[in-house]
Amino acid sequence: MKINTRIQLSAMMFFNFFIWGIWFVTMGTFLTKGNIAASGTQTGLAYGTQCLGAIIAPFIVGMIADKFFSAQKILGVLHLVGAGLLYLLSTKTEFDSFYTLLLFYMILFMPTLALVNSISLNQIKDAEKEFASIRVWGTIGWIASGLTIGWMAWEASPKSLNITFLVAAAVSVGFGIYCFFLPNTPPPKAGKKVSVAETLGLDALKVLADKNYLVFFIASILICIPLAFYYGQANQFLNEAGLESAAAKMTLGQVSETMFLLLMPLFFVRFGVKQMLLIGMIAWVVRYLLFAYGNIEENSWMLYLGIILHGICYDFFFVTGQIYTDQKAGENVRSSAQGLITLATYGVGMYIGFYVAGMIADQNVTGTTHNWNAIWIFPCLFAAGISLLFFVFFREKTKVKTA
Repeated sequence: MKINTRIQLSAMMFFNFFIWGIWFVTMGTFLTKGNIAASGTQTGLAYGTQCLGAIIAPFIVGMIADKFFSAQKILGVLHLVGAGLLYLLSTKTEFDSFYTLLLFYMILFMPTLALVNSISLNQIKDAEKEFASIRVWGTIGWIASGLTIGWMAWEASPKSLNITFLVAAAVSVGFGIYCFFLPNTPPPKAGKKVSVAETLGLDALKVLADKNYLVFFIASILICIPLAFYYGQANQFLNEAGLESAAAKMTLGQVSETMFLLLMPLFFVRFGVKQMLLIGMIAWVVRYLLFAYGNIEENSWMLYLGIILHGICYDFFFVTGQIYTDQKAGENVRSSAQGLITLATYGVGMYIGFYVAGMIADQNVTGTTHNWNAIWIFPCLFAAGISLLFFVFFREKTKVKTA
């Protein structure tokens, strides 16, 4: 790959995830402590727009990007339109209008996650060797967004967090224009006859006939329920706990994710599928225990360790799961199967999780703060139960192959 192309793709990943991270992490604090004064349930519904976007995204990519228009052009249009919605979001003071705009925005944004992958992979000859070094710039972009919030101390005044949407809008305009100059990625199915089942990804359903994969599939949906507690509640929790520049500190999770991602091949050699997935699940149990009993005084180390565990929580379960899905699906339905597991986890599982997390938070309001011990114990026990059931019913004995 030419160095110029590599720089272009790396910048694409960086800005696509920067635009998402700059407002997403602190949205819970903005909604509950800012001018909107949303409830926990409302905050959960707001985060749930990501899931609805994830459910609709495969149809946009499958029906439009694969057949009619070049991926880089669609990416540019989505970000330009999204910039306008981000600006409007920064002006809202009522939840209903904020939610409606956010839902439209996430329906536009979630397909960009698949599009940036498609554009990158179209330029890569050896995905196993080259893709990770490009995709990691997305994680760096997310880290940069959190550090920006910390450097500017926007969390100190939650009412001013609407500026995160303004920054995202400005960057989205520039990035949207930049997308039209990315390497051309023509629609792969242009002029071809494609069945409705293939377009909607329904041909991937046959992979569920494998009993072990079905157990994994159900566990993936269920584990995303406690997972949503972290994405929806962690920033608000850390701010209420008194952790300064919480969004910046939370980027330690992405640093951990990057490190464990680089070490994953070593773990693949040592552990089988079941052990890798179980380690990821149990890490969620430990993380929520640390949050439940940690505090900013004598146990601040628990808060930091809970953040850093993100690398194990995410990589060991989700990355292993993606590789496991790839091997079970085979070449013919590979893309559809990845879309199916993404829809199940980031769509169905996390939507339920965000709603439940908001409801549990509302039940544990104490004055101007929350009983966070009770809030975190719920996903801790839930994750523990899923881990136990997975241990009993999942019987895959083979090791994950990475090459």
